[in-house]
Amino acid sequence: MMLTKMLVASRFYVGLAVLVTLVAILLRFSMRAPIVQSRLWTTEEIALYNGTNDRLPIVLGILGSVFDVSKGRSHYGPGGAYHHFAGRDASRAFISGNFTGDGLTDSLQGLSSVEVKGVVDWRDFYFRSYTFVGKLVGRYYDNEGSPTKSLKGVEAKAARGAQLLEKQKEEEAKLPSCNSRWSQHEGGEVWCTAGYPRLVQRPLEIALTGKMSKRCVCFNEEELGKPELEIYEGCDPLSKVCKVN
Repeated sequence: MMLTKMLVASRFYVGLAVLVTLVAILLRFSMRAPIVQSRLWTTEEIALYNGTNDRLPIVLGILGSVFDVSKGRSHYGPGGAYHHFAGRDASRAFISGNFTGDGLTDSLQGLSSVEVKGVVDWRDFYFRSYTFVGKLVGRYYDNEGSPTKSLKGVEAKAARGAQLLEKQKEEEAKLPSCNSRWSQHEGGEVWCTAGYPRLVQRPLEIALTGKMSKRCVCFNEEELGKPELEIYEGCDPLSKVCKVN
């Protein structure tokens, strides 16, 4: 009889210990990461969710859309590579790479259409990869959560960037690009299997990026007299292979 009572008591205390442990685990998770409901946010509110408080989720904004990125706490929390995005809308930094001071802003003023498209692409990535939890009242959404002229302007500019990229792709497909390779010991070189390498300007590049750039194209010998073609420095005009820096 005594042995039976001891066994019953032992099982009771083991069961109680397991129950206490489970309750503690549930309380820990419920206190650390409450579910964020979709709503309107202010800049003051979103700043509280920057990962410095373990009891709160981590959120970020991009073009006024707010996302819960708590599942990436190791990246977006303090010490993480993307912590500078947490608790704010730093849309510009997604494309500029400037993660300090004035670079951490939601303003896209001065960016080219292709750069603005890049920011919109990042927003689409967060819609696919994280939980949308609302809209940030300010530059891109008003107090009722409706898109502002700024957001509509950004999306229109991004659409133009996409059209220009497609047009550039079609234009460049008409002219065969050079082959290229680079090694640490030998440096870089370009070559043409058919034709001769020449540098040509990308006519749409200014509209796309605000800068002018060039690319290597292979031309037949009878086309080499065109004034817009540039010979690589130090390369023979009829060489099929040219060294590049």
